[in-house]
Amino acid sequence: MATICVIGGSRYFGELLVRRLRADGHDVTVVNRGAMPPPPGVRHLVADRDDAAALAAALGSRTFVVVVDQVCYTPAQAAVAARAFRGRAGRYVMTSTIEVYDPATAAWPHTSSRTPVPETAVDPETWPVRLDLPWHDPEFRAAHYAEGKRQAEAVLARDGGLPFAAVRSAHVLGGGAREFTGRLDHYVSRILRGAEIAVHRDPLPTVFVHHQEIAALLRWAATGSDFTGALNAASHGPLDVMDLTAAIAERTGRAPRYRTVATGQDASPFSLDRHYAMDNARAGRLGFRLSHTSDWLPGAVAEALATARTAAAA
Repeated sequence: MATICVIGGSRYFGELLVRRLRADGHDVTVVNRGAMPPPPGVRHLVADRDDAAALAAALGSRTFVVVVDQVCYTPAQAAVAARAFRGRAGRYVMTSTIEVYDPATAAWPHTSSRTPVPETAVDPETWPVRLDLPWHDPEFRAAHYAEGKRQAEAVLARDGGLPFAAVRSAHVLGGGAREFTGRLDHYVSRILRGAEIAVHRDPLPTVFVHHQEIAALLRWAATGSDFTGALNAASHGPLDVMDLTAAIAERTGRAPRYRTVATGQDASPFSLDRHYAMDNARAGRLGFRLSHTSDWLPGAVAEALATARTAAAA
């Protein structure tokens, strides 16, 4: 049994992670602002993770084998966490994102290539950090989401106080009504209604992961592996927006209606005019067996359809 602290962990695959860790018999503590209590049997500490003094006070003298940070979005938050958990945790795992590779938000190697991007393309050990930027401004933080994640990784990787791992999640799908991004529901709804779907002329593929698989990988990162550095978490089998809508069309029996937009213009979710599909080979080398999107996408579409039909009948 390990003592594990999860920062956040109250929604979607974070909640699933907490439930699985508890079911494994671990001593789990959740830290959040108190809006949502954790599952039964999980210790709950209420604190604003942006407030260094409040976080330290809530933690008290507790120590942990590992911390899993589900809600670290800025270098300022990472710096607070690094100070708070120095000397009280044996390992720090941060949930990061495919968005760190988005070539629209930063210049990095391989931006002109269509090959899957390895973890080394964005190196937290060398990425510049700007703590002087207005990271506490919600609008600034939202507009600089990808850069905030890159710099948060950099702070924790270079702090030196904790062995650090960043799990860079692909686009997460599945969960039906629990899928708070609403992106799969967007397509299901439009196809059921016969509404147009805005897509680029030649959309490029990206990578996805099922909500249960990313929870399983984070569980493994916390309790089944001691790797450090960045790790890409994506199912095999990249998909473009046409592949995704075809899977929905197969379930509904209704053909999607497309409207083509020019390169650089806004389109529907996952219609991409730029490439950032992740290379997932490192996870396999470390011993985590990733699924193929074809293993779970039909079930995720079925869940989304059931949710849409339930809402329509209400």
